[in-house]
Amino acid sequence: MTYTINRMIPDVGIDDVDARARKALADHGFGVLTEIDVKATMKTKLDVEMPGYRILGACNPKMAYQAIGFEPRVGTMLPCNVILREVEGGVEVSAIDPVASMQAIDNAALKDVAGQVRDLLSKAVAAV
Repeated sequence: MTYTINRMIPDVGIDDVDARARKALADHGFGVLTEIDVKATMKTKLDVEMPGYRILGACNPKMAYQAIGFEPRVGTMLPCNVILREVEGGVEVSAIDPVASMQAIDNAALKDVAGQVRDLLSKAVAAV
């Protein structure tokens, strides 16, 4: 089982894909709670250069509330990370597959919620 939902966006910059990703996520019920500019962090902390790489912490409040109700410690695995990374020819968008990430938790109700979140994230990634 793969653990990410992926899409390659050819011939665009990371800022353009960032804006498109945020809109697609919002259109599918997600907000971006956190963002990490990994490229800038690595430059600051390690003085190394790397291609653009951003992590967006996306959350669908309704789904998160349901998941926490079924499994109170599931918050250790939230929010759903979506990465944008510059690759040759464009930007790759990858979102965590919540079904894969929840395999460690033996809770059928949580797995159902994870499936719903996967469907929404898949649609959001496809819409970027």
